[in-house]
Amino acid sequence: MPPLRLTLWGHRSEHTGEHRSLQLIYLDHNASTPLAPEVITAIQAALSDGFGNPSSPHWAGVPARALVEGARAEVAALLGCATDEIVFTSGGTEANNLALKGVFYANSPSKRPGPAHLINSAIEHPAVTAPLRFLERLGARLTWLPVDSRGQVDPDDLRQALRPETRLVSIMHANNEVGSIQPIAECAAIAREHGVLFHSDAAQSVGKIPTRVDDLGVDLLSIAGHKFQAPKGVGALYVCRGLTLEPLLHGAGHEGGRRAGTESALLAAGLGTACRLAADLSPMTRVEALRERLWQGLQARLGERVMRFGGPARCLPNTLGCAFVGQRGGELLARLDGIAASAGSACHTGEAAPSAVLHAMGVPDALALGAVRFSLGRETTFDEIDTVVERVTDLLAGV
Repeated sequence: MPPLRLTLWGHRSEHTGEHRSLQLIYLDHNASTPLAPEVITAIQAALSDGFGNPSSPHWAGVPARALVEGARAEVAALLGCATDEIVFTSGGTEANNLALKGVFYANSPSKRPGPAHLINSAIEHPAVTAPLRFLERLGARLTWLPVDSRGQVDPDDLRQALRPETRLVSIMHANNEVGSIQPIAECAAIAREHGVLFHSDAAQSVGKIPTRVDDLGVDLLSIAGHKFQAPKGVGALYVCRGLTLEPLLHGAGHEGGRRAGTESALLAAGLGTACRLAADLSPMTRVEALRERLWQGLQARLGERVMRFGGPARCLPNTLGCAFVGQRGGELLARLDGIAASAGSACHTGEAAPSAVLHAMGVPDALALGAVRFSLGRETTFDEIDTVVERVTDLLAGV
């Protein structure tokens, strides 16, 4: 994919007051990604070829069904599973909800006596923590596994947290804020030893690190299309064969009876094409080099005024989580002309609040408020990285 190059004309610099052209640089790929050209082509073709109902047996429905099943095969190939183990969803949030609630409802007290016990990590995305809190209101017992200063779960903590009534463990594959990669294969093996199901939210992993379920050993795995150059509004859940899952949506029995609703050939085609592209991880070598160039550039110019969360080991190759000492991440980004990145804090009632992920990692609140996440993409260039380093350091030079 060619570099994402946008230029905004007529911008007035807050420093000089002069009007000038401004290069827009996108380093927020963990939030969302631009569509790959191949994905756009697949979607455009599906607009005309896949308008029929995929469940209809006539001339309009058959091509739509072919698109849906072809896309399912692409997703299955990426994840290393059978096609009947893939359930299309509206995105990562629905996939997580289906996994967590589907297992809980399938193992309700009427079917399996005793309160269900669920285990997850302290740094999960709200698409996991919110459903878990909902299930807690329905009687589930929750255990939140701690993480260390690198954002890593200790498998021994999982082993000690398991109980006879534990139904499911859910640990994200990689964290969206700091990029820490969890020891999923080891944790899934521990759960399997105790007959406990294991789910992983892999929304941030696809296209960056290997995500084959046969290597990870998970029972359920969620992916979100817009995180790897597919459209928003589509994702998938891997459900291992033989696992009983209560659907959230009831209707005509689509997706093997696990998710009712007419499938979108359009969105499926986009997701399938993106999965085929994501299977090639070779671009991540260059992306990782760019990430380190960004960090080394910032550190060389700012010294102790910038701190890194975690480190390069066991971290997504595209993600740099850091904090600018004495700064507010959101305010800093607002002043960085044309650079799209994310602050490591959320805004509630107009006031910045430290990230829950950083809090769980033991980062002091004052430092966490200065957090910024730079997340690179396959189209990021060396020139863009050097420009970001220059703009950040120039901005902080007079502070």
